[in-house]
Amino acid sequence: MDALAAWNGTKLERGPGTIKLAKPGIYLFVIAFSSVYYLANGPLLLGHLDLGWHLAAGDLIRERGSVPFQDPWSFTLGNRQWYNLSWLWDVIASVVFQYTGYTGLTLAVVACGAVIAGYLTSICLGSGASALAVGISVLTACVLYPAFATAPNSYLSASPNTPTMVFCVIFYAECLKRTRWFLLPVMMVLWANLHGGFMLGLLLIGFFGAVSVLKRDWAGLRIYSFAAAGCLVAILVNPLGWHIYNGVATTLGHFAQAHITEWWSYAANFTMPGSVPGIVYIAMFVAFELRHPAASTAPLESRLLAWLFLLLGFYQYRYMSFFFMFAAVPLALHLDRLLPKQLNELKVQSSLLVAGIVGMCALPLTLIYVKPALALPQLLSEQDARYLQTHFPHARLLNHWNVGGLLIFYTRGTVPVFIDGRSATAYPDELLRDYFSLIKWEIDEPAWDAVLDKYKIDTVLWVKAHEPLKRFLVDKRGWTEEYAGTDEVIYVKH
Repeated sequence: MDALAAWNGTKLERGPGTIKLAKPGIYLFVIAFSSVYYLANGPLLLGHLDLGWHLAAGDLIRERGSVPFQDPWSFTLGNRQWYNLSWLWDVIASVVFQYTGYTGLTLAVVACGAVIAGYLTSICLGSGASALAVGISVLTACVLYPAFATAPNSYLSASPNTPTMVFCVIFYAECLKRTRWFLLPVMMVLWANLHGGFMLGLLLIGFFGAVSVLKRDWAGLRIYSFAAAGCLVAILVNPLGWHIYNGVATTLGHFAQAHITEWWSYAANFTMPGSVPGIVYIAMFVAFELRHPAASTAPLESRLLAWLFLLLGFYQYRYMSFFFMFAAVPLALHLDRLLPKQLNELKVQSSLLVAGIVGMCALPLTLIYVKPALALPQLLSEQDARYLQTHFPHARLLNHWNVGGLLIFYTRGTVPVFIDGRSATAYPDELLRDYFSLIKWEIDEPAWDAVLDKYKIDTVLWVKAHEPLKRFLVDKRGWTEEYAGTDEVIYVKH
């Protein structure tokens, strides 16, 4: 047996497993308990710091009836075009929030998580793993991939990242299945208007095509080629046309990534105590794969894809969430070899069904428990924003990056912002470099003086705990601390 055959589990001609909706017990179990876990973390689902401006953008698009190409909320944009790659998600979130509030947003995110859990279960069952192995593998993946331990950089939250997670799993399933490849371009139309992560869809199709070449599977290569061509055309169905790629380029590979935590390497996050379960999961996967490479019956595509995103995850932490999802199939099959063979599958299914029903019954109770805590992040309260709006409506405000989106949500541009989480999709590179020169604990006095003078700043909204800034502005430059909220403070020049 050559190396490729060993990695493929059986023969080179081995086709992808059939994915069927069967065994309702395992589906109900995984979906119920993953949903309870997500709902119990409801405040974290609303914790993304960009949620404020996304909701404001959705309101603006609905009001105007078109997607704006110029930022209406800041005074620092210059001639920069605003590439809102998530305009459709913004509109949907705006509608959901208008009619159902924070509860509706939270439940919508939980529903997306349930879709991911269901698809992963279907894929793993289609690979031939037992229900118990699938339950362990998929439920573990569903607990780990949201990365709640590193909130607000979570990958299942009220943000456009969530549709990307959903579509990645759907594309993965359909690329394995092959029979409904023609649906991928249709879904790509939605994906390209929901989030800039649509490029991952092209990566997945290209990856499966490359493996088809490796396996000399010319029929598969033809299918993936047609799917890729259709998706390339589908991407153009958006308000930006082909300029959507310019918008993606302002994010991928941009120097601003070095200052945005979700783009940092895994090394910057794995020292957190909450990362221990993920480290154990990675160690188990690597140990199984290297110890028994020929024993796994997982599709070659699933194994290579898991390894690819594991390596990408070490490079940039955000990709580790995709590894947890894609590794579910090979890990389920590895676990299946370790489980007792004499297990009664019918009894296992019955037990999972009962447990799933219990989990479903726990959902409304969980919602009642977390509902009072559902709100936007409290880094900037509505009271803080209203104080600014009332006392400094014409301020030349220098605000901290993390509160820019919240300030937009509360004031809708009546207090123009300096910067927010839209980064290079809305702000010129020169401004970003100026801002990033300020975000150090120890004050770089020449840098602060230069920025304050260059942009004629007379008001600063900053983190309350940053005492060196207070000493610099108040003690050395004669500014006044006009207001102190729970987390933010306002300094004013006189």
